[in-house]
Amino acid sequence: MPLLAPITLVSATYPDQEAATIPHMDDPSPSPSPLSASTLALAVLGWVLENDDRAERFLSLTGLTPDTLRAGLDDPSILAAPLDFLANHEPDLIRAAEALAVTPEELIAARQELSQ
Repeated sequence: MPLLAPITLVSATYPDQEAATIPHMDDPSPSPSPLSASTLALAVLGWVLENDDRAERFLSLTGLTPDTLRAGLDDPSILAAPLDFLANHEPDLIRAAEALAVTPEELIAARQELSQ
């Protein structure tokens, strides 16, 4: 049984009111403009949660629940959690960066910005 219901995302407006479309995994081109830290964190959260094993590990390690995540999408500390998760596991950091067409450094910079 999947941990979370599948989510289909075409485009969305995030808490900082920036509209963004998450690049398709097969699209190797970088983002046309830099994304805000919160938008990038939401994209990372989506990437983390798209795999049941990874989602379960994330929730277990962070102590967050799906309800806490939903309620805290405008909270910088909640948004920083998936970036912290990646920063502590380099293979996932690299895979997420590739999937989202950003650099690992951009993910770490977003983490630092949200953790201030």
